[in-house]
Amino acid sequence: APLRPGHADHAAQMKYHGFQDRAGGGHFSGRLTAPLVAAGAILTDILSAKGVVLATHIAAIAGEEDRPFRDFETDAITLAEREFPVLDDEAGERMIRQILAAKEEGDSVGGVLETCVAGFPAGVGEPWFDTLEGLLSHALFSIPGVKGVEFGAGFAFARMRGSEGNDPFYLSGEGKVLTKSNHNGGILGGISGGMPILIRTAVKPTPTISKEQETVDLATGKECRHAFRGRHDPCIVHRACVVQDSLTALVLCDALALRFGTDFLGEK
Repeated sequence: APLRPGHADHAAQMKYHGFQDRAGGGHFSGRLTAPLVAAGAILTDILSAKGVVLATHIAAIAGEEDRPFRDFETDAITLAEREFPVLDDEAGERMIRQILAAKEEGDSVGGVLETCVAGFPAGVGEPWFDTLEGLLSHALFSIPGVKGVEFGAGFAFARMRGSEGNDPFYLSGEGKVLTKSNHNGGILGGISGGMPILIRTAVKPTPTISKEQETVDLATGKECRHAFRGRHDPCIVHRACVVQDSLTALVLCDALALRFGTDFLGEK
């Protein structure tokens, strides 16, 4: 059968030598995130009981951008009530038009997801291999289609000076050490600092499209052009929001248990 460009068909063939399941992408399919979401529903509730709240919105699709998080508690409630998780309705409409336009052309679009975690305690994580960013990135790169992860300002740091990128410290009314900005996304030295954790992921366009593409047919051993027919999502970005929430919750619960013991998560 022809290899699907952008899919793991060739990589799987080289690793499993024909024993992989090609139907629907096999164990490379986004369908296998369903049990993660089921676990995430439980873990998100556990975190919420501890005052840790997280939510994900579509930051962009096909270049159409949503507004950033502002009042996170209000924004989290807004997102929980919406089927298409954006903070600005007009931005959401523009994104949907881009998705429908790509569908009409037999093509697909990608985008960016942004997750915010508020109420997470300071002092969680490690400074070396098990940095909090490393643990979260390890999990988030398991989401099919995710090709980039950044925290806080992320790659924008490359255009800044230290005086711009540093987050100045101050004392809150309750005597807590916080920062006036959050370019570092709530994590320094691989350890949480008490500010909201900000994560963004880049989700590539759905690889299976109806347009004819150049490929190789493994059955004949020849190059060919092929159009892949069937039901294909023109965009998977909005579907990945709940998956990102779930994997973030899983990692954070694990990190909290390592730092404070399982009693921290089990107490009511």
